[in-house]
Amino acid sequence: MWILYAFGSALFAGLTAILAKIGVRHSPANLVTALRTVVVLVFAWLVVFLVGSQATLATLDGRTLLFLVLSGLATGASWLCYFKALQLGDVNQVTPIDKSSIVLTVGFAILFLGETDNLAYRLVGIVVIAAGTYLMIQRTPSASVPAAQPGTAAQPTPAGRTRLGWLAYAVASAVFAALTSILGKVGITGVESNLGTAIRTVVVLVMAWVVVLVTGEQRRLREIPRRDLVFIGLSGVATGASWLFFYRALQEGPASVVVPIDKLSIVVTVAFASLVLRERLTARAGVGLALIVAGTLVMLL
Repeated sequence: MWILYAFGSALFAGLTAILAKIGVRHSPANLVTALRTVVVLVFAWLVVFLVGSQATLATLDGRTLLFLVLSGLATGASWLCYFKALQLGDVNQVTPIDKSSIVLTVGFAILFLGETDNLAYRLVGIVVIAAGTYLMIQRTPSASVPAAQPGTAAQPTPAGRTRLGWLAYAVASAVFAALTSILGKVGITGVESNLGTAIRTVVVLVMAWVVVLVTGEQRRLREIPRRDLVFIGLSGVATGASWLFFYRALQEGPASVVVPIDKLSIVVTVAFASLVLRERLTARAGVGLALIVAGTLVMLL
């Protein structure tokens, strides 16, 4: 059953990236993250009260709470980096790098959680996934960078800084996402999965709004178009659904397999990016996507 939960997580995570990309187009990335988290928090706690898991809140021990908080902090950092990267780059550029957290997660799960069953398949899988991720990193043509005038030194352009910017944020997002999965796996073992998701979301919410207040982006709240607010809200609902499926799967299944299945959301994301955002996939990136899917399937053997 945990495999079905993992695929459900992948579906909603794929929708999240597209909905968030639309919502972040004309708004500060940190503020969008904070607003989305409000929606996720409401969604998560609504599910908690619907299933009655709030009754187990008093039974949580300090170790479980510690790892849930640490997982929430890692999630918040990953989100802030991810949506900033989405604002600066294309979905088809950012998503493959963010999904490369698979490699780190599987490595951490083997080293720290002792998940060594079918180790050969998992190692082959992460090598194939890493190769696919590399192929999916699309390079911006050098023609887009203005040439320097004769006799003058080339100056860094805003476009050049943007290219470097989205890449740095996407890599940071992947690192924090990997930490999120491992910390979440440890923390979720001692708590009902819906309640664990809700507790982590509280941490993410506090972290996101602290960043907004520090940067002063709250002053631009009224500038967000109503249409963008709708998509921000929808992406929050999709995120909440993805989290609920993901942490239920993580509670029952091994992190080194649940996470790769969840990262198959890249297929959903690429498909919708092509249909909705008209972001075309190159032949090289198409091969990379096929390798990522193949590597994930190998790990399921």
